[in-house]
Amino acid sequence: MMKVCLFSITLCQLALISLLLLLASNLVATHNYLLTGESLSVEDPSDILKSPSGTFSCGFYNNTPTAFTFSIWFSNSAEKTVVWSANSDLPVYGLRSSVLFNKDGYLILKNYEGEVIWSTNTHSSSTHRAELLDTGNLVIMDIGNNSLWQSFASPTDTLLPNQHITTNSKLTSGFRGLFSDYYRLSFEDSYLLSLKYVQSKISSIYWYNKNFSVLGMLDDGTLPFITTKCGVLDQNGIFLSSDGLRFEASDLGKGVWRRLTLDPDGNLRLYSLSEEEGTWSVSWMALTNPCDIHGFCGMNGICAYAPTPTCTCPPGYQMSDPSNWSKGCRRTFQFNLSNTSLNQAWFWPLPGSGYWGSPIRVDKSSSLENCKDLCSGDSSCQAVQFENPNGHCYLMASFFNGKFPQGNRSDIYLKLSMSVKGEEASISYLSHPICSTTAREVTVDLQQQSNSRREIWVYFYGFIIAVFVVEAVFISSGYWFIVREHKPSKIEEGYKRISNQFRRYSYKELEMATGKFKDVVGRGGSGIVYKGVLDDQRVIAVKKLEDASFGEEEFQAELSVIRRIYHKNLVRVWGFCSEQSYPILVYEFLENGSLDKVLFSANFVLGWRQRYKIALGVARGLAYLHHECLEWVLHCDVKPENILLGKDFKPQITDFGLAKLLNRGGENPNFSRIRGTRGYIAPEWACGLPITSKVDVYSYGVLLIELVMGVRVSDWILNSCKVEVEMGLNGLVMVLKEKSKSHEPYWVADFADSRLRGQFSFSQAAAMVKLAMDCLGEDRNKRPSMSSVVQILHSLDLNANSKKYR
Repeated sequence: MMKVCLFSITLCQLALISLLLLLASNLVATHNYLLTGESLSVEDPSDILKSPSGTFSCGFYNNTPTAFTFSIWFSNSAEKTVVWSANSDLPVYGLRSSVLFNKDGYLILKNYEGEVIWSTNTHSSSTHRAELLDTGNLVIMDIGNNSLWQSFASPTDTLLPNQHITTNSKLTSGFRGLFSDYYRLSFEDSYLLSLKYVQSKISSIYWYNKNFSVLGMLDDGTLPFITTKCGVLDQNGIFLSSDGLRFEASDLGKGVWRRLTLDPDGNLRLYSLSEEEGTWSVSWMALTNPCDIHGFCGMNGICAYAPTPTCTCPPGYQMSDPSNWSKGCRRTFQFNLSNTSLNQAWFWPLPGSGYWGSPIRVDKSSSLENCKDLCSGDSSCQAVQFENPNGHCYLMASFFNGKFPQGNRSDIYLKLSMSVKGEEASISYLSHPICSTTAREVTVDLQQQSNSRREIWVYFYGFIIAVFVVEAVFISSGYWFIVREHKPSKIEEGYKRISNQFRRYSYKELEMATGKFKDVVGRGGSGIVYKGVLDDQRVIAVKKLEDASFGEEEFQAELSVIRRIYHKNLVRVWGFCSEQSYPILVYEFLENGSLDKVLFSANFVLGWRQRYKIALGVARGLAYLHHECLEWVLHCDVKPENILLGKDFKPQITDFGLAKLLNRGGENPNFSRIRGTRGYIAPEWACGLPITSKVDVYSYGVLLIELVMGVRVSDWILNSCKVEVEMGLNGLVMVLKEKSKSHEPYWVADFADSRLRGQFSFSQAAAMVKLAMDCLGEDRNKRPSMSSVVQILHSLDLNANSKKYR
């Protein structure tokens, strides 16, 4: 009996100890300070500091699956919004990195090898603790509760309420290392708080307080009454600075968390947080026209706002980087440097346009022809800017971020080679990217005749007229809608003025747009798709996610990712509706339907060149999701049905936002059941292995084979081999490997779609099949990444060792 009692007491003691340890661990996980000798580890996601109210968190933030910064972020924000980072330029690896508050009073960040890459200058024998306050400020305090260091004194891209910007501080765009850090908000060398573009060769101010002159200056230009340079955002949403600059949030008042952020695109925006949804709304912005931002279209680029910001390269120039307009345009022609006379050059007129940049020479009271002659004889001159009617001539060695219309009386004339004049010149327009550096391209061809400069003016003025007509229609229709329909709240009103990209639709709106959901255009495992037309005449695809298993909170979390995804090979998501028991997504509508209806059609044969472009486009879209976007997104159901075809059969991937996001560490416990479609599912799903981006690579390998063969692989296996799909696919891969090792030059012809009748690139098809075999490898670690796939496909020569193909 005594043994039983003793055993019972021991069990009670163990239970009590376990409970105490659990409570202690919870206290450690939620404390807001570090004492000397304590640290935070990158390998434990729960090893963070939390402010007393829980509004802010501080710890390791994963920019990519393996790159981490020591950061502070909003805990209640669905997008995990970072407001400060210590090591923005030098992220640490996701193993063995740590933050230590050492006994000497330093808060130090160590990388994988134990090297100190960031530290506070707080050496003191009285240093006591590092504490995260409810304001979002990380401070180091001494024993007497005096602040020795604070994160508020060294902001990155964001100012929080009551955080000052001074002479010794500045905001820098893209501080997390994911974007360009070309933009600054600072007082610089003047008393003006300004937005400035800073690059190695160019720096220019593009926004400041234009009402500053009302403050008055002394005769010598000094401002003796301004003794400090300081700006601050208060709790009411009002920003004030020492130069008289004042602006306020559209939802003015207390009780709302706000942040002032210099975004990667160079625009300064004030955001307000919705506590219910955890999402941010723009309540003020510095520049309503992005074309006013320096560097928006990069070197040699031209920006037009008609009615959305659009970048273009002038004739004789092309994009330096097809994925990033901020890198501008590069010249595609060469001048004969030994002879730069008028016989070697001519000038393309850009009336009403202007460039930011410093001239290499200024000639006053000149004629336009004399101005052109001066530029023609100067090998360093690339353009002239001519002002009417005073005749000021500016020779430009470089032209930077052109704007149309410029709003002044100057015209730009680009110096071009005569070889460009006789050719067809094209201007490629591209909307500025949202989640990455890629967006939608449209090409407008301008025919140039070598014997007629007058025709050039006709085309250009036609373009100008079209710009203003479209803009007028857009503004008038938008005004009619706002006035006639309803009066939105201040936040909604301000946000709609700023962005019309992604929004919430009411169920009634979608019901009217789709005619009460009558026109069914597709059915799939995730729901039914209906065609509709919005009031602004945009054609949409409305998808009811009837089998969705996630709740409202989970749905909103996924939307926070989807809304930021924008790539030319991904179907654009315009909004959502969550009023009914099932969520609804609103997509752009693509006129040519899904790839399966075209590729496997008995009445239509998809040409080889189109197949190759589809393969490359899909690879680019998946590479963007896996490697380039702010969030690491897995598709988990890559198949022809989820590849839609737009104009000219341009491929765009759909349903990419419906899979759960993968944890940065490489696996996700939420992937508890097999996702995807039979015939495209990677073997690791069945083996219970952690799911990585290689499941999409595997599915893409099946798609590559289908593009070459022109049939669905699973159907072909069942009809020809009479075996299970998975077994038959392994057998097909083995056969392809043996064939590819043979010395037969046209071995791939046995597998290519017979409907092509030999009209395809043999070398290209063979390379695609070999790439597919790599993608279908049993060992997922040996499968290539999608970025590698893009490089391989892009390097293939379309015409190498091939017959003519359509």
